[in-house]
Amino acid sequence: MRPHIGVNEKNHLTIGEVDAVELAEDFGTPLYVVDEMRIRERYQEFHDAFDDYPKVELKYAYKANTSLAVLHILRQEGAGADVLSAGEIYLALKVGLKPEQIIFTGNNKTDEELELALEKGIIINFDAIHEMERLERICVAKGKKAMVSFRVNPAVSPRTHPHLATGLRESKFGIPAEEALEAYTRAMESEYLEIRGIHMHIGSQITGTKAYEEAASKLLDIAGALKEKLGLGLEFIDFGGGVGIRYEKDKPYITPRELAKKLIPIVESKIEKHGLKEPTLYFEPGRYIVGDASILLMRVSTLKQTPYKKFVGVDGGFHVLPRPVFYGAYHKAVVANKAGLRGEERVDIAGNVCESGDILARDRLLPRIDDGDIIALMDAGAYGIIMASQYNSRPRPAEALVNRGSYELIRQREGIDDLINKQRVPRRLR
Repeated sequence: MRPHIGVNEKNHLTIGEVDAVELAEDFGTPLYVVDEMRIRERYQEFHDAFDDYPKVELKYAYKANTSLAVLHILRQEGAGADVLSAGEIYLALKVGLKPEQIIFTGNNKTDEELELALEKGIIINFDAIHEMERLERICVAKGKKAMVSFRVNPAVSPRTHPHLATGLRESKFGIPAEEALEAYTRAMESEYLEIRGIHMHIGSQITGTKAYEEAASKLLDIAGALKEKLGLGLEFIDFGGGVGIRYEKDKPYITPRELAKKLIPIVESKIEKHGLKEPTLYFEPGRYIVGDASILLMRVSTLKQTPYKKFVGVDGGFHVLPRPVFYGAYHKAVVANKAGLRGEERVDIAGNVCESGDILARDRLLPRIDDGDIIALMDAGAYGIIMASQYNSRPRPAEALVNRGSYELIRQREGIDDLINKQRVPRRLR
């Protein structure tokens, strides 16, 4: 179990010193539960890992989880924001971040999104030269200068799920490393673009340091070439995010401290080699901070024994937690009201979406399950509630925050009316 997860005298699962069964009874299911202190611990763990380098900033990756309570917790801890859309810009500003704490790194940005970031004074991280040309036209029309950087694709393999690899040569993300000099040259020629840094992001759920080391070395060599050939000094170098977590007990993973131990010597040696002015290092952790801070609670509604296996049907599906279907992702399953009991039967936990692929957990050894039991899926804080949908016309779930024995609701459960509250029916159809 994680340090913030336990089992009480009733054999009930606890999170943040709160009984998970009590939460399910009070707020209903499906229910996401977030542990505030675990988020704070993970942020500090990542930040402190790089304390041997004098200038480091964390830009929390908003795409992992944008629940407002989570964003406020991270603002209090000192996190900036890595944002991908106008909506995420809105959220970052709404929770009180200053524009200079935000970097806008979405791909295929619209003119409206570029204009919003320009007006707010947010750093715009280009994903394509065409994007730079469009922003420059907007700057000319507005008579304003933009703070910019480029996302460079270092063409390295992070050895993760294909859908999570963003630094491959064939990836849709970033400017090819061999075109970086041209991109920065063109940006320097514009009186409307102020270059601040360089960026990479090679993927997500990365469990080794080698890809980071290779990509970081390439990025710093590009920074050196920019200084040598263009006289350009960069204020920051952004290594992105992607550090994975341990979803399964025996699977490999890396800690931020292990990553820092490998990256900082590379940074220092490249700074010396290229004569760089010491840049600020940015990191964009998302999953690492919020991933294991949350669980998903669902109630058993149907038990079905077939000649081949036993299915445990629950009142949530991939519309609530898409990761098992999208990525074949593993989430440990616990019977929350029998958490201290030994496993007796192997089952598949089946969601309630009308799709054959809606299996949330396969072949799990669990205590004998009865109708009404509470199933907890662990490590559900990243890409869980943020990706929830209304597929099959099912309202999205509620969310609760726990903190050292206390708890409160931070997201109301949607109602049936929420399925149609933005729709309009033409009069001729009524």
